[in-house]
Amino acid sequence: MLKLTDDGAKITLQGQPQALDNGLFWFGAALLVGAVAVALAMSLLPVRWSIGALALLIIGSFFFNRQRQQRKKAMTGVINSGILWVRVGELVHDNQGKRTPIQLADGDKISLIDEQLEIVDGDAKRKYHISGFDNIQEATATKAILQGQALTKRHVTIKMSND
Repeated sequence: MLKLTDDGAKITLQGQPQALDNGLFWFGAALLVGAVAVALAMSLLPVRWSIGALALLIIGSFFFNRQRQQRKKAMTGVINSGILWVRVGELVHDNQGKRTPIQLADGDKISLIDEQLEIVDGDAKRKYHISGFDNIQEATATKAILQGQALTKRHVTIKMSND
């Protein structure tokens, strides 16, 4: 939903929240079970076996953290739900009370892809990907406001005639 304000617009994005990665969840659950198994192994098995089990747990934790960081990095800059407060050259993303101000640099380029906006820097590296607009007009209006174009409200008078 698009609502024009004095200095920009307020847009409610209708996208779905980010889905959790089930593979990463199950891998973390397996690490938790492995930690309990290592604790049991340290009390029941010989020292060499216990050290080996602990080493396997440490290696598994390393891979888990690496995958988690890669996923976090991939999701950086993806906006698809919440409220966008759009003004010339800046926007504020309000997602369940957490506000993130975003300032656009002079070299940033905004492109419209279907009903989605993509903001890239001067090196053509993606900074933000915004989706969840109700229609293409909202995405177009967001792009226009960010680029400094003025939008005006049109008031339409509807007359009813009795025949």
